[in-house]
Amino acid sequence: MRLTTKGRFAVTAMIDLALRELDRPVTLAGISERQRISLSYLEQLFGKLRKHGLVESIRGPGGGYRIARQMDKITVADIVTAVDEPIGSTMAESFENLTEKKKCLTQDLWNNLNNIILDYLRSVTLRDLVEKQKGVSESATDDPCRHVNVLIYRNGIKQYVTT
Repeated sequence: MRLTTKGRFAVTAMIDLALRELDRPVTLAGISERQRISLSYLEQLFGKLRKHGLVESIRGPGGGYRIARQMDKITVADIVTAVDEPIGSTMAESFENLTEKKKCLTQDLWNNLNNIILDYLRSVTLRDLVEKQKGVSESATDDPCRHVNVLIYRNGIKQYVTT
């Protein structure tokens, strides 16, 4: 799994969409303004999210986007893999020049790390992130990018840490 700006922006946009879609579809222009992500970039991301069945588009006046599935059925891994190329294909390119006899000395390390990251991102749902955002005080910061709330597991319990 590649963790890139695309993935980060896609997760941010999905949280924004989920927080605001109750009344009517949410426009990309609105997400763009609130999250400071260019409209053309959001259009590219949402094309991929729609293709993967994570959002649906509503055309016409009052149109926009809605979440296509229940929020507890969408994981961060689903969102990130929808907009990014899987790390497996990138890693395969790195290892393809090696012969079977000569294995990359750190290949197992990177494969294991990738699996841990993927498992973690599969454990965090869009609902988890939305519920956390609903609990964040608006007075804590005017800049939503100043602090990052990270969901971690300690002793098998989900906990949020603000960095």
